[in-house]
Amino acid sequence: MILPTEKIQPLRENVKFMVLFGKPKSGKTTIMSKLDDCLLIDLENGSDFLEVLSVKANNLTELYSIKQALEQKIKENDNKFPYKYIAIDTATKLEEMSLILAKKLYKDTVQGKGFEGNDVTKLPNGAGYRFVREAFEQIIDWFIPLCDALILLAHTNVTLINKEGKELNEMKVDLTGKLERIIAGKSDALGYVYREKNKTIISFEGGEDIVVEARPSHLKGKKIVIAESDENGNITTDWSLIFKQ
Repeated sequence: MILPTEKIQPLRENVKFMVLFGKPKSGKTTIMSKLDDCLLIDLENGSDFLEVLSVKANNLTELYSIKQALEQKIKENDNKFPYKYIAIDTATKLEEMSLILAKKLYKDTVQGKGFEGNDVTKLPNGAGYRFVREAFEQIIDWFIPLCDALILLAHTNVTLINKEGKELNEMKVDLTGKLERIIAGKSDALGYVYREKNKTIISFEGGEDIVVEARPSHLKGKKIVIAESDENGNITTDWSLIFKQ
């Protein structure tokens, strides 16, 4: 083992895995439809009214088929990605789909071999949530190696917290229990999407009421106007401040 004698320069600037969350109808799917060379994997039929490069998955089997098709394309194209970006819409539906894989993971254990139920979250003392977390992470890991950047779209979960005697509404990703923290930790950037008049903004600027973060220096602590609409409803997007060329 050779130990370093000087600082190593950053190996990359852009995120490999990013989570964007916001309230319903905040424009998450719309801005993804405007990102060039991005495949949107639509789990909730949220792209029906958009001009978008999309494919739908109604269950885990169909989602796995998309993974296999992407792998086949990469193999046929000399290991080149067929799409630069892949977006999965939404995390809530993905967690629901992961229950099938979670059941398989549990049944592969000694204690779960005889399990006949369908929902491991019904196991005593919350023991099944561990397998949901593992299943969800496995599915995310299916797609991370298949593109330059994977983007997971999620809804907002508002939680009432007590901080120094004050009750505050904290906004974070709508996933169950520890899964929210695991996915937030796994991501290179966690951004909150919201609208302000005719602008759609992605905020990586944290505060008392919102859980966001970013590892890349060009995103950390920033609020980025990702889209603007004119008086006729025409939308212009600029992803160049998120993904540097």
